[in-house]
Amino acid sequence: MYKNLTEYIAALEQTGELIRISAPVDPVLEIAELTDRQAKRPGGGRALLFENTGTGFPVLTNMMGSERRICMALGVERLEEIGERIEALFAEAVRPRAGWLEKLRMLPLLGEMAQWMPRDVSRKGECQQVVWRGDEVDLGRLPVLKCWPHDGGRFVTLPLVHTVDPETKIRNVGMYRMQIFDRRTTGMHWHRHKTGERHYQEYKKRGERMPVAVCVGGDPVYTYCATAPLPDGVDEYLLAGFLRRRPVELVECLTNGLRVPADCDFVIEGYVDPAEPKVVEGDFGDHTGFYSLKDLYPQFHVTCITHRRGAVWPATLVGIPPMEDAWIQLASERIFLAPIRLAVAPEIRDLWMPPAGVAHNAVVCVIEKSYPGQAFKVANALWGAGQMSFNKFLAVLSAEDATGVSGEGYLDVIRKRLHRFDPKRDALFSRGALDVLDHSAPQTGFGGKLCLDLTRKLPEEGGERPYRSEIPIEVLWDDFVAAAGLDFDELLWLATGNTDPNRDVSITPEGVLRVDARFKPSEVERGWPNVVTMSPEIIEQVDARWTDYGFAGDPLPSPSRRYLSLVRSDSAKL
Repeated sequence: MYKNLTEYIAALEQTGELIRISAPVDPVLEIAELTDRQAKRPGGGRALLFENTGTGFPVLTNMMGSERRICMALGVERLEEIGERIEALFAEAVRPRAGWLEKLRMLPLLGEMAQWMPRDVSRKGECQQVVWRGDEVDLGRLPVLKCWPHDGGRFVTLPLVHTVDPETKIRNVGMYRMQIFDRRTTGMHWHRHKTGERHYQEYKKRGERMPVAVCVGGDPVYTYCATAPLPDGVDEYLLAGFLRRRPVELVECLTNGLRVPADCDFVIEGYVDPAEPKVVEGDFGDHTGFYSLKDLYPQFHVTCITHRRGAVWPATLVGIPPMEDAWIQLASERIFLAPIRLAVAPEIRDLWMPPAGVAHNAVVCVIEKSYPGQAFKVANALWGAGQMSFNKFLAVLSAEDATGVSGEGYLDVIRKRLHRFDPKRDALFSRGALDVLDHSAPQTGFGGKLCLDLTRKLPEEGGERPYRSEIPIEVLWDDFVAAAGLDFDELLWLATGNTDPNRDVSITPEGVLRVDARFKPSEVERGWPNVVTMSPEIIEQVDARWTDYGFAGDPLPSPSRRYLSLVRSDSAKL
């Protein structure tokens, strides 16, 4: 794996996966517009290294924004290799052993597992080669991006936020965006479902300040692990050690006693005081393709900033899919399929989260079906399992219909099965937890769910329905959406984002599933957000500077031009 982010950048360049831009580029909006154009190229384009940001630090974007680059970041040729390793490990660990000789054969496996455990080291780390204290502490010295026109400010978008449970002392490393408020304070955007928020509440009960350390950069595997859907209490650096096949070395922070990877590029040390009132954070152009609107979150106080010499600032851009997060999500699909099969539903053969479903809105599940009602059983199991509990729309297929199929190929299988779909029999409505960022939910973080059982029906379920020439689903669109000329993936993104299954989906007396996918600003008290697009001024500026950046030929088209007709006001909120 990689000693630091610079080594990963060299590997990207050697394989033709990196574009260097030496011309001056502004971290406010300009970097984001260039990144969006690259990220939406077929296959995810290439990573971008902006060498002249006006701060002394380069910015790296889209660093894991393709299947090849996410594989490089995780040190594999195929993402499936990691899932296969996990499955083989579980199989060996639980295999019955008849005698002591068999048990002795487990020792090499236990020894290998011990090598994955993170290690505390007493020396200083590369991440502490340069130290800013006192008046030197100034977040404005960092090349933090402002990504979209109506964002509340600049946001750290790839922070590895370290906290510790005050009771158990178990570490958590999560990724929670951080809005820069001033030289020494930021927001800390952890949701009520997240481990960081649980730790915050524990410190609040104890009446104590909460130490927090935020790392940026280092081995890219750290960034992936901070996003991974691990159970609460499982150390992200154990997963990193498993992926790297060597332990993560952790050094002690200078001002709060937390431990962080020695090879990170930046460390921002500080604390959150639960006795302080929460502060307004946002708006922010989010991975849903809509703005997440202003809300109250804790405030993070910075006590010290350290960085390694030659540090590079990695950042990600989220917005209308597909973007870099779709490839990170793909890695989680492949890595965590085996644990889901082992711990949640053994009949699951595959899971696919289409990029248009922005992780939680739409999921396809393939099962080995053997008894009636099994699709609904699996749906209920998934809706109660970790981050899968945030899923809103779920389609379940039979393995016999999906042999040799993966990814986008499932859409053809779904279309064929929908011709035999009976909404009155094959749709399961439910309610439960949703992502806090789901703007269409009637209440924040709580709303409807819908499973479409597209499996082959057994006699006990009434058998297969006759083939219908028309699919029994209709979708209601706003006139401006119908006129926008969007493709299937874009319509799927809008429909699943703008819809609550219990409020907006119904079955007509004729047996048609009717989906109201219109914008509904009057339906939720917190307000309905706008679609995320770049301003026309920045689009034109980037077009005009295209050759300045070192590019030849005509400018890549701005993805935002395609969506400007969906924007309904000159703010983050309709």
